[in-house]
Amino acid sequence: MEKAPKIKCVNVTKAYRDHTILKQVNLECRSGEIAGIIGRNGAGKTVLFKAICGLTAIDSGKILIDGEERRNGEVLQSVGIIIEEPAFLAHASGYKNLEYLYMIRNRRNREHLKQVLSQVGLDPDSQKPVVNYSLGMRQRLAIAQAIMENPDILILDEPFNGLDNHGVADMRDLFLGLKRLGKTILVASHNPEDIRLLCDSVYQMNVGILEQTR
Repeated sequence: MEKAPKIKCVNVTKAYRDHTILKQVNLECRSGEIAGIIGRNGAGKTVLFKAICGLTAIDSGKILIDGEERRNGEVLQSVGIIIEEPAFLAHASGYKNLEYLYMIRNRRNREHLKQVLSQVGLDPDSQKPVVNYSLGMRQRLAIAQAIMENPDILILDEPFNGLDNHGVADMRDLFLGLKRLGKTILVASHNPEDIRLLCDSVYQMNVGILEQTR
């Protein structure tokens, strides 16, 4: 029997007042695959990602994780997220920012955090405060935050923002490596090239309507 998709959206609809943001959205993303969504700003990608994560409730439809319907608005577990610009402690180093978050769950493996920072191309021993980071360094730190707890699912909204060509290539390699480890990755980008190179399945989103193109 074929294994259920890790993430499945069935006729997901969401409106704010009289404006429908998601219009009967259907989507599947399987373990060990990267699903990509292309769409302009305002197309509905961020709202969809928030709905999947349980950060916003939907009006109708279903969201299933491993074949089980999740309660509306129930926060998804074992997920790494980049949605909108993450908040960091401006005057702490990148390492300290990760450590504070990591210790919330009583995790204290400092060597692991250093490995994660190195994995995204940041110096784990740097004392530079985040307030002095470039946009690309902040994006690398956001990716480190998303992957540091080894989640089963990664939901990444425009993860290449602010990265130079070298940074984009590094993060593509990172995501492909995580895919080979069996992670489920859902990524949105306004750049079709990112999606073409990374993704097993591709969707186009426009004014709340999602259509699979590959």
